[in-house]
Amino acid sequence: MKNYYSILGVTPDSTFAEIKSAYRTLARKYHPDINPEGVQKFKDISEAYSTLCDAKKRMQYDTINGFFKTEKTETSSEKAHEEYKKNASEPIKNEKFYKKFDDIFPKKQKPSAKRGDDINEEISITIKDAVNGCERVINVLHTTECPHCKGRKFINGAVCSVCDGTGEKSEHRKITVKIPKNVKNGAKLRIANEGNFGENGGKNGDLYLKINIEQNSRIQIEENNIIFKVPITPFEAVLGGNISIPSFDGNLSLKIPAKTHSGQKFRLAGQGIKQNGKIGDMIIITDIEIPSSLSDDEIRLYEKLKKLSVQNLRENLLNG
Repeated sequence: MKNYYSILGVTPDSTFAEIKSAYRTLARKYHPDINPEGVQKFKDISEAYSTLCDAKKRMQYDTINGFFKTEKTETSSEKAHEEYKKNASEPIKNEKFYKKFDDIFPKKQKPSAKRGDDINEEISITIKDAVNGCERVINVLHTTECPHCKGRKFINGAVCSVCDGTGEKSEHRKITVKIPKNVKNGAKLRIANEGNFGENGGKNGDLYLKINIEQNSRIQIEENNIIFKVPITPFEAVLGGNISIPSFDGNLSLKIPAKTHSGQKFRLAGQGIKQNGKIGDMIIITDIEIPSSLSDDEIRLYEKLKKLSVQNLRENLLNG
């Protein structure tokens, strides 16, 4: 038979108040939520207190275990019996393993719901995707409630082996995001409920996706206008004619005059960005370029053109 007095660190002469005080101290020290290694100790403490805090159970325990044999002990027993009767009418809670009591641990208020944190990510898209809209699959690191301990951090008094006592689990999740048409550089898209999980029944946070439009050496967006630097060949510049220009909605045709020079601008009305009830223009800037590969016939023609040319384009450079 276990010595309940020894377990609680008291004597058979101890009063009910002394036993209760000893139990309070030991319970705080060995409760599994505080001391995961004190599971068995807490069980013994609770078992001892459940017997010694009850007048009838204590009398029966003392009698069976011979704590009232000597005259001195009997005197103490009579004193203890009076203490029993004095406290008999006081409602005593029967302490059991893993149960918290209002007289030992203050009753915790139910934690309030907490909204999950927002997640901020960035994504890079081309100008074409920005104008036409697109879909992208992004990989986002989410923090969710630990599926093993459900955010409690402890299981059976021990630290959760899955989350190491954090109550959370981080994982990457693929999300398909629809990028709207004509999105601006630096714009932020809000994807509701795709942030980190909420605590205690709170809502999930949101995902905010910042749009970065990749730089393009030939195309720029200025408000609703598209500035397009278009290469043309030397013979197109000299002879003029219709040229085909690729756009976001298909090819466009532009007629350029003869003797067009580099940097000359042409406007295609209504071919810009359609946004906020307004339609911008496409502004073409010509850029004369020599093809990277030329045939032998082309080179011979350029040699012939060189012999025919009589104008020195650089003779007046110093005269402004």
